Amino acid sequence: MTLEQTKGMVLRIERSSIHDGDGMRTVVFLKGCPLRCQWCSTPESQAFQVETTVDGSQSYGKEMTVADVMKEVRKDTAFYFISGGGMTLSGGELLAQPDFSLALLKAATMEGISTAVETSFFGKEETIAAMVPYVDTFYVDLKAVTPSLHKTYCGADNRLILHNIKFLDSQKGAFRLILRTPLIPGVNDSEEELHKIGTFCQSLDRLVHLQLLPYHALGSVTYKKLGRDYLMKSVKTPTPDRMNRCRKILQTYDITVQ
Repeated sequence: MTLEQTKGMVLRIERSSIHDGDGMRTVVFLKGCPLRCQWCSTPESQAFQVETTVDGSQSYGKEMTVADVMKEVRKDTAFYFISGGGMTLSGGELLAQPDFSLALLKAATMEGISTAVETSFFGKEETIAAMVPYVDTFYVDLKAVTPSLHKTYCGADNRLILHNIKFLDSQKGAFRLILRTPLIPGVNDSEEELHKIGTFCQSLDRLVHLQLLPYHALGSVTYKKLGRDYLMKSVKTPTPDRMNRCRKILQTYDITVQ
């Protein structure tokens, strides 16, 4: 099988995105994730197979080849070079489809298209190592540092994730490392957990900055469409004042917080 014949499960492809990396980007959302974060805003990305809404009106997921995906990615090539954008692989979890993800990253790199990945880093170290030469920016979720907390709300503890972040931090290459923490009231916004997050971030040599993202319930409608219960109904989006107070705690660790 050639590089372009490699197949994977794609949730959707979004063009002209400005929120998933620098410049204008085409975001390839892969389908399938081993985690089950209770606040996940894209529950339709979790299962590895094609899904249909309970009323049968909509389906999620499609098997595609690298050639299929790159045909879409190439449509905005001129805008990538003008804006400093490119292709972003997101999920689901791209590390759960290692061969397909690596083939896409290689294909884009071969065509001079900048690449970024959005990942939980819940995957194999060797998969990450293979991707390093073909990724310009790694956006990695740091949902919590306490393993038991992560396991309660995400379905697995995070020792593998923390290991993989430290592993990437030790690698050579021109890539950027940016961490993202979704601030979930009552879950990871305690002073104790924020201090743990700050301490971990401070230990990294290659961290560009930490993005602190406010919780939102925008995906709750999709849970209903899939016939699933949304477990975070009572959680409210943190106020700007609360976000600022959390940011100030993290900034005491001499890291840049956006």
